[in-house]
Amino acid sequence: MKRSDKHGKNRTGAYIAGAVILIAAAGGGYFYYRHYQETQAVEAGEKTVEQFVQALNKGDYNKAAGMASKKAKNKSALSEKEILEKYQNIYGAADVKGLEISNLKVDKKDDSTYSFSYKAKMNTSLGELKDLSYKGTLDRNDGQTTINWQPNLVFPEMEGNDKVSLTTQEATRGNILDRNGEPLATTGKLKQLGVVPSKLGDGDEKTANIKAIASAFDLTEDAINQAISQSWVQPDYFVPLKIIDGATPELPAGATIQEVDGRYYPLGEAAAQLIGYVGDITAEDIDKNTELSSNGKIGRSGLEMAFDKDLRGTTGGKLSITDADGVEKKVLIEHEVQNGKDIKLTIDAKAQKTAFDSLGGKAGSTVATTPKTGDLLALASSPSYDPNKMTNGISQEDYKAYEENPEQPFISRFATGYAPGSTFKMITAAIGLDNGTIDPNEVLTINGLKWQKDSSWGSYQVTRVSDVSQVDLKTALIYSDNIYMAQETLKMGEKNFRAGLDKFIFGEDLDLPISMNPAQISNEESFNSDILLADTGYGQGELLINPIQQAAMYSVFANNGTLVYPKLIADKETKDKKNVIGETAVQTIVPDLREVVQDVNGTAHSLSALGIPLAAKTGTAEIKEKQDEKGKENSFLFAFNPDNQGYMMVSMLENKEDDDSATKRAPELLQYLNQNYQ
Repeated sequence: MKRSDKHGKNRTGAYIAGAVILIAAAGGGYFYYRHYQETQAVEAGEKTVEQFVQALNKGDYNKAAGMASKKAKNKSALSEKEILEKYQNIYGAADVKGLEISNLKVDKKDDSTYSFSYKAKMNTSLGELKDLSYKGTLDRNDGQTTINWQPNLVFPEMEGNDKVSLTTQEATRGNILDRNGEPLATTGKLKQLGVVPSKLGDGDEKTANIKAIASAFDLTEDAINQAISQSWVQPDYFVPLKIIDGATPELPAGATIQEVDGRYYPLGEAAAQLIGYVGDITAEDIDKNTELSSNGKIGRSGLEMAFDKDLRGTTGGKLSITDADGVEKKVLIEHEVQNGKDIKLTIDAKAQKTAFDSLGGKAGSTVATTPKTGDLLALASSPSYDPNKMTNGISQEDYKAYEENPEQPFISRFATGYAPGSTFKMITAAIGLDNGTIDPNEVLTINGLKWQKDSSWGSYQVTRVSDVSQVDLKTALIYSDNIYMAQETLKMGEKNFRAGLDKFIFGEDLDLPISMNPAQISNEESFNSDILLADTGYGQGELLINPIQQAAMYSVFANNGTLVYPKLIADKETKDKKNVIGETAVQTIVPDLREVVQDVNGTAHSLSALGIPLAAKTGTAEIKEKQDEKGKENSFLFAFNPDNQGYMMVSMLENKEDDDSATKRAPELLQYLNQNYQ
């Protein structure tokens, strides 16, 4: 019987099919492996290019040059040292920073070569270069990826023995001037301390000289070593370290001094919070503003920061590619120099200095104005800091002393809100006179130094300093009577009181290049409390008004009821707000303010000894946790010339001592203002 071959044929077919599957699987594995290898190579190439660019961005040209292929593609290929020098001389001179790339692509050319391309932008000493298209190749050998370096990796248009030409003309920063053209911020001659590396010696001698320089000039040895290790430094180069003040001291070996132009603040501490200071442009600054050049100064605070763009100007020059003979091939960037603009202020430098000196280093502020125009003559804040040190190099010890000072010298107290104390009684009185709730001839009988509306006030009482039983408006202003003003404010009521206050500048942003919060009446839209209403009437409660805002509000008494807004920039127009209070109220209150000075019981009577026409109001705002405890007291003075309204001042002394006051510190400034602003 013949056997069927059916099953044998099936097995043979199965073997064949299995072999095909195995071959296909092997082929698929091979292609997968090849794809995997290529993917890994591309990723390695991308990483190499990114690391190369990062090294250039950090100025680590040694690392960047070390990533170039050691296997020269042709006889003209540059060595690692030559590549290093190329970047030091070109990127170093052009001060390249902020190098960023996008659209990075890496593609395989053959088994050991990959091409790459990317877009780039960078900042130079002349500004930003962008949309630069870079191309190059990578060598891939034994799992290592290196860059086949060519000149076009400096700038895309470079080739062969091309060079780069850079000419620069730094813009002169504009001056900040006072009303008389006196500089408040300017370019001055400064003493630049530096070292010449070759003169430091070698080995132990070098170490000893660096130590001596560090000790003599409040530097660290690390800071000096870092300075002389910068990529651009050559043995005979001058390497700057810091600006020094005063007489030139004896210099340790290797140290030298050069005269340089730099930012200088003639008034120093006296105008620091107002004028501010400048500092070196950083990578972070460039991230925020790509128009910045990669070197130079930028305003860090005060008006230097507020007007930085106008003051800074634009550095001029040209960055171009030339051939080996110096013939220009391509202009990369070119600008004409544009010097910064001068900013002229309404400030009087002498008034500013006098106001600051009069505060004697105590925490406080003084604002002086010409009330008819709103010109700010002085904006002094104390204690202060030295802006010349902040700009030209401050030691860690000095900066720490500023930072840890509990009286906060960096604060602009002229722009900081305070309860204005009894100076505010003028405003309350004017509102009451206008709405008819205050009769200036009405006499209130007040007994004792404490008073409360009724038992609903619990233990809270309004207090006064002088026990005068018969009190009218004039007497209340002369003696600065809190109880009289509290009673009149309660009689007026919150609705009438707020209606009068709303005519002033509460809640308004003033048109000044100074950071400040708007003046506030209270934390909430309503007092919801007779106590808070009464306290606000005599200048406490939740009122927050900075000295500039106080000066603006009090200008109504020098302008027959018109509020004149403060201005700081000389060519700004004067703005005002008419009929804030009535002329009758002004004509009633101003004579009483004269008596605050002339009457022997007046709280500003000491100013009568100056022999000049003055109307004034003093104030004390007490800050305490409990009713009967002794709290911190802020002393205020408002004063102006009632005859010609030529000047006005508001001064504040924070946490005053018992024998001190804003009034006691005012005479020198008042005499200066009286002599110069009639």
